[in-house]
Amino acid sequence: MQETPAFGFSELAKQASLQPKEALLEVFQPHKTLYIGVPKETTLQEHRVPLTPSSVQVLVNNGNEVWIESGTGAGAGFSDKDFSEAGAKICFSKEEIFKAHVIVKVEPPTDEEIQLLSPDKLLISALQHGSKSEKFIRSLMNKKINAFAFEYLKDIDGSYPVVRTMSEIAGYSAISVASELLSVNRGGKGEMLGGVTGIPPTEILIIGAGTVGRFAAKAALGYGAMIKVFDHSLTNLRSLQNEIQQQVYTSLVHPKILHKALMSADVVIGCIRNEEGRSPVLITEEQISHMKEGSVIIDISIDQGGIFETSEITSHSKPTFTKHGVIHYCVPNITSRVSRTASYALSNILSPLLMKLSESGSLTDYLYNNAELRSGIYIYKGNLTNKHLGKRLSIYHKDIDLLLGAHI
Repeated sequence: MQETPAFGFSELAKQASLQPKEALLEVFQPHKTLYIGVPKETTLQEHRVPLTPSSVQVLVNNGNEVWIESGTGAGAGFSDKDFSEAGAKICFSKEEIFKAHVIVKVEPPTDEEIQLLSPDKLLISALQHGSKSEKFIRSLMNKKINAFAFEYLKDIDGSYPVVRTMSEIAGYSAISVASELLSVNRGGKGEMLGGVTGIPPTEILIIGAGTVGRFAAKAALGYGAMIKVFDHSLTNLRSLQNEIQQQVYTSLVHPKILHKALMSADVVIGCIRNEEGRSPVLITEEQISHMKEGSVIIDISIDQGGIFETSEITSHSKPTFTKHGVIHYCVPNITSRVSRTASYALSNILSPLLMKLSESGSLTDYLYNNAELRSGIYIYKGNLTNKHLGKRLSIYHKDIDLLLGAHI
């Protein structure tokens, strides 16, 4: 019987090379340079900027280009020199800025800015759902762009990071504004926001126990004020109690109980929002006419129409008006009062998003691999993808998951 010759090492290697192997996945994607344009804000005395110089430096150091319109950061205390030293290119025309791949703004684009957009650009800005018309949305759709509303941006845990951060700032700012407006030099009653020994504390009524309401409550308690909080949701009220870690007066929104609280309040803060459109009007003009003379109303929900029947949009240059002896503060971008802090908060959220986008092959790949970010897209390649907008404005909308799956 003939013996089978033994295989040498070289023969074994040769046999192994003929065996089928699993294909290796590509684990590295080449960096794509993003050209990011930041135009100067022109609406409603907006002083915030979406990217600070420190965030610009990180983006530029990672191979991206950032173009900043001259004067963009002045309202937040950032000079052109600050941005230039961070690596940004300073541009002196809006037309040049809008040639960038990605346009990043704080406020929604103006009609002039919409005309400067071209197909396949990515617009990142606020949307302010409740105040947008069918004409505005269709004009963006007709440009065949991609539009991302950062107030709809979701985090991995399902929360809305931009809304939460801006709401925290708005809550603290509301109490700061209330303290100013109660003083006699601003037309108020001349009261301190809080109490001193032997004098009853100021009474603050907060309508809405969401993020704004919770942080307003924290700030008011820090001043020593007495607070009452109303909301439609028991869950929100429990969450507020747990977060501030002390018992305060809370109630569901019952008309009679709310009316009674309104009559004794020195400050009323409205911060109830509606995800699908206008905020509900909860306080009538007749009720306001019976409030204490010199009391203060701060309507933080004014960007969605406001919860007070007497509310009218005001600006930072003329923030208040008086009706029925009650001081009204109805500035829609209240966080712009502290524009530098708000800019850092916004930039801390948007700059990592832009970094991840530059590391992806395309916007489609980015959205496909990051499900939590799809909620922020409301227009994708000219198609409306936000169902709430579509329902309110009677515009046919398409599912973003289907569009991505079909590679449209």
